Amino acid sequence: MEVATIITRTNAFLVEEFEVDPGKIAPEADLKATLDLDSLDYIDLVVVIESNFGFKVKPEDFHNIVTFQDFYDYVITRLKQKELV
Repeated sequence: MEVATIITRTNAFLVEEFEVDPGKIAPEADLKATLDLDSLDYIDLVVVIESNFGFKVKPEDFHNIVTFQDFYDYVITRLKQKELV
């Protein structure tokens, strides 16, 4: 899957699931603040990732994710790992 496709798909489900203004999503924007995530929202985010991309997410995977770019990089890396299996 192409990087641009991953980012577009990711942004689409974030806008739909978290009802965020698409104009606020930018690579350097803070993911938690922009999406107004609380601990329960992280569970929703995990479910959405798993259903859209087909890989399991561990809660500790989010420790290093601060920006949308970090989030995109995480998804891209996990998809590449999945392709290798």
